[in-house]
Amino acid sequence: MIRCQNRVLLLLALIALAAALLPFGNYAPNRLVSGEARALWQIWPRSLLLAWGVPLLFIVLSFIRGRYVAIATLLLAQGVFTLLLWAIGDAAIRLAESGSPLARTSPGSGVWLWLMLALLASSDAIRRLTSRTAWRWLLNAQIWLLPCLLLWLGKLDELSLLKEYANRQDVFDDALQQHLLLLFGTLLPGLLIGIPFGLWCWRHPARQTRVFAVLNVIQTIPSVALFGLLIAPLAGLVQQFPWLSRVGVAGTGLTPALIALVLYALLPLVRGVVAGMQQVPADVLESATAMGMGRGQRFWQVQLPLAMPVLLRSLRVVAVQTVGMAVVAALIGAGGFGALVFQGLLSSALDLVLLGVIPVVALAVITDALFSLGIALLEGEQGD
Repeated sequence: MIRCQNRVLLLLALIALAAALLPFGNYAPNRLVSGEARALWQIWPRSLLLAWGVPLLFIVLSFIRGRYVAIATLLLAQGVFTLLLWAIGDAAIRLAESGSPLARTSPGSGVWLWLMLALLASSDAIRRLTSRTAWRWLLNAQIWLLPCLLLWLGKLDELSLLKEYANRQDVFDDALQQHLLLLFGTLLPGLLIGIPFGLWCWRHPARQTRVFAVLNVIQTIPSVALFGLLIAPLAGLVQQFPWLSRVGVAGTGLTPALIALVLYALLPLVRGVVAGMQQVPADVLESATAMGMGRGQRFWQVQLPLAMPVLLRSLRVVAVQTVGMAVVAALIGAGGFGALVFQGLLSSALDLVLLGVIPVVALAVITDALFSLGIALLEGEQGD
């Protein structure tokens, strides 16, 4: 009896078979009209056989074991991912030539699902190829080389999302700068407060329960509620001390957003510091003491380097969390990509919503990947 060697790939391939029947693209006369869905065979006749043939090939690969099968799966999934982007970009170019200049072509639900399935198949293949984080990072990064080349060559310029970006490039650039300001404006104060506070909790274990109870309560408050709770006190402070407004403090905007985001960051950071310091082996500290190291030397040369991977993992959680929560901060005037998202929702413009959502997802993924690479390199150096 033939047994399946990769159930994940088999499931993804079966879903891809069904996805071939979903709309490939969506063609609208302008940005505010929903438009009509176009199936794959309506854009390219006889292409349905290819759309079903590729998942069938994945099904065959799922029943074969071996390292070369994983390599073939990765290459095939990458090829499908790049081909899909080129295909929807080419379809947009062809439809633009035969329609109005205001017409918009956007990927259909079938394309979005195929792209996700291709990335999942690539990720599964990479996981099976190597267990080293650095190699996994490089293999995942190279998937985007050809798509970035397509973007640079202008093959995707006729897609509705790229047209929306071209019309709002200045607004997009300002949103990116503001989102990065929210990110780094949260991480720096969070580290300056969280690390000393975590060290204090580590040196006084009896007080950890009360401290973590307070931080847990802050963490459970919904972000919109916390943003709103800060508006009245800050507005009162500005009214009482007018000079605060001259340094940028206000009841709405950047100030309450940064305060709330820093408060949310404290629990992971403080826990990370405490956990990192607690996991340093006692025999290592005894050896350091036997070598004549003082308290400060033990901290800087032994404890801190050994605790650093745990601290970086906590900082990684905070960074990804902040990227996502900064979107909600746009409700109180903090700007960022959230402003594009909510503006698109209010005007029922899906392309504008995606123009805000996709960079947030990309920024979160890049942030997580960079931290993963840094942790892997740090642990590799410690292992050596």
